Amino acid sequence: MTSKIIKQVSRVITAHRQREGGGFMVRRPLPSGNLDYADPFLMLDHLGPVDYAPGEAVGAPDHPHRGFETVTYVLEGGFEHRDSHGNHGVLKPGWVQWMTAGSGVIHSEMPTDELQKKGGDFHGFQIWVNLPAKDKMIRPRYQDVPPEDIPWFKSSDKQTSIKVIAGEVEGVQANIDTHTPIFMLDLRTSGKYSLAIPQGMDVLVYNYNPTPILVGQEKTKLEESQLAVINTHGHPVDFEAVASVDDGSDKKEARVLVLAGTPIREKIARYGPFVMNTDEEIRQAISDMQSGRFGTIPGSSERMRKTDEANAKRRQAGKQ
Repeated sequence: MTSKIIKQVSRVITAHRQREGGGFMVRRPLPSGNLDYADPFLMLDHLGPVDYAPGEAVGAPDHPHRGFETVTYVLEGGFEHRDSHGNHGVLKPGWVQWMTAGSGVIHSEMPTDELQKKGGDFHGFQIWVNLPAKDKMIRPRYQDVPPEDIPWFKSSDKQTSIKVIAGEVEGVQANIDTHTPIFMLDLRTSGKYSLAIPQGMDVLVYNYNPTPILVGQEKTKLEESQLAVINTHGHPVDFEAVASVDDGSDKKEARVLVLAGTPIREKIARYGPFVMNTDEEIRQAISDMQSGRFGTIPGSSERMRKTDEANAKRRQAGKQ
């Protein structure tokens, strides 16, 4: 007797392209016209991959945040970050930065000097994670984690490897502390793998690789730049790489980003870089930012100059 196949994938969303920050192009499946919010995830931006010519690399000059967390995951290239609390660091390939904006911060995320001057590849993600009302005004915090401090493991058949950026899988615990239970995984597979996620969490699976992948018990096919929203119904989520030839003898490696979290289930008020619970709190955030309470970062005009020059060079080269 065969077990009944449960439909786990509730929708598939293809990322739309738009320009963000200082002019870099992103692929954004969340929010979209089909899905405004996936509690507690507010936004998922796929940055690149892009090959910059010398002088073309752009980032996000000084801008504010309040009431949520930004997660930056660099696959190729690098970012240099600064903030109004005096923090400074460089994120290189494999690094993760989990920034809790909390009560408010001005920060910048600019390409490294080497990437800006010499050009090169850039590829990565930025994810926005909501904070519960009780934590929205906490002190800002950075967790900068180099690749050697991000645990990973291989499946017993050696066909699947998983970086555990947040959460715990098969006894492997991430080194990043989160305010609500969160899973963030970078999963690669050339075979099959079943991932158990605690009940009550919806799962987001984003395919950021050209190789398609089958997800869910019903084996929904995800192409590159597609996001699956999954209700587990209390069962593991299945992943399977797609064979490149009909007989299944050759399977290319598929790569997906997996996100899951405990829903906060609170009212949300959003306005650009501020995510609070009420319109009054949004108005207060705008007032605090305009009055200088978020602080400033020395060198703002220089970062804007570099951004303007990079955009001008890209336009002269006839690039979007």
